Amino acid sequence: MSLSVAVLLIVAASMLALVLAIARMLKAPSVADRIIALDVLLSAAIALCIAAGLSSGRVLFMDVAIGLALVGFVATIVWARVVDRSGDAEDAA
Repeated sequence: MSLSVAVLLIVAASMLALVLAIARMLKAPSVADRIIALDVLLSAAIALCIAAGLSSGRVLFMDVAIGLALVGFVATIVWARVVDRSGDAEDAA
């Protein structure tokens, strides 16, 4: 498989993930589902950065992908704590 076919597959899969995640964000029954959809959006953005790096040959896109992954990891942890604390408040009431 050539590099251009691999990049095309990455872009197609990422776009499908973006569409499905946006649909899930709009119809999600809970806040936790919306957070997971945001995490999927971030993962698709990371994949698109990697595809851009592979197609252009620039390592700058890989640095952006690593930065997005770090920010996404921290944001997911913070949101999980917020949801967990709001669940405790609902259980106590």
